Amino acid sequence: MSEKTITDGLFALKDENYRRFHAKLIPDIPIDNIIGVRTPVLRKYAKEVAKLPEANIFLESLPHIYYEENNLHSALLSLLYPKDIIAFMEQLERFLPYVDNWATCDMLSPKIFKKHLPYVYERVQKWLQSDAVYTIRFGIVTLLGFYLDNAFEPEMLQLVANVRSEEYYVNMAVAWYFSMALVKQYDATLPYIQNRVLEPWTHNKSIQKAIESRRIPQETKAYLRGLKIR
Repeated sequence: MSEKTITDGLFALKDENYRRFHAKLIPDIPIDNIIGVRTPVLRKYAKEVAKLPEANIFLESLPHIYYEENNLHSALLSLLYPKDIIAFMEQLERFLPYVDNWATCDMLSPKIFKKHLPYVYERVQKWLQSDAVYTIRFGIVTLLGFYLDNAFEPEMLQLVANVRSEEYYVNMAVAWYFSMALVKQYDATLPYIQNRVLEPWTHNKSIQKAIESRRIPQETKAYLRGLKIR
């Protein structure tokens, strides 16, 4: 199986109705670059590809053309480097500059990170300083996914609050992060909302998403609503 054959395999899994529907969710990607493969189907296919020697050739062939090729790349990273954090990170750093949409970015949630949180945290701080939209978003989403529970440190809130961008998908990630921080680390996070540290749009979106959570009491939701910037 060649690299082209791997891509041909994605086309064999094409669902045209899903393609048209999903294209509306990722408007930054031209529909001609979307094959239309559902995520569970793609993940199953990735397990088959990971067993092939050509899988590593596929990882080397950047940039890819199709949205699903990037998603397959994302899935293969964890399958091919499940234990070697150094090798995994080298491959991830090669790939991140080519991530061009929120869905591929958010699909990257490597289980290997759980065992190497201090090491990954150093990388997160660098990603947040990037000029690349989805590298920044990946840094924020990584903090959200891996550092809001036992690994949480109050300084992380400031790191995300310091992110300033005109990009919708960066600001949405900041809002998503602070909404979840209000759910999981309320006492540490509340001053950022009370003191209006975030940009107004991001501030209000953080509150909006937080009060959508069933994990926040009604009286707290009422208080947060009162902190919106009018």
